[in-house]
Amino acid sequence: ELAAMILEAELTPMVILIIILVFYVIGGCVMDSLSMILLTVPIFWPILAEMDFGMDVEDVKIWFGIVALIVVETGLITPPVGLNVFVIANVVGKEAPIDKIFAGITRFLSVDVIVLVLIMSFPMISLLIPMAAR
Repeated sequence: ELAAMILEAELTPMVILIIILVFYVIGGCVMDSLSMILLTVPIFWPILAEMDFGMDVEDVKIWFGIVALIVVETGLITPPVGLNVFVIANVVGKEAPIDKIFAGITRFLSVDVIVLVLIMSFPMISLLIPMAAR
């Protein structure tokens, strides 16, 4: 029913994908990656399978898997929760305060955003190796 409702909204495929990715970033802030992917892919995949991204459905599966994984892992280092940042802070101990660790991840966040924009703009980047293996 959710898939039918979203498809009836007549949004472009990229807008729907961006909405899904924002949901992944927010969810990645508070959940671990495996739980997030296992809970959401059965909901989001039927929606994306009906969209036209200019690729075969098999290619869209691989591409969406890569994009979703990048975004969920980005969410794990994104404030305010950033579970992986707290793991790092616990390992480092009192040598580096949590605010300094959050400040240190900004470079990683910016690179993740650049990679995400490249993969979303040029999906073939993420499909080069799987296509060569066929």
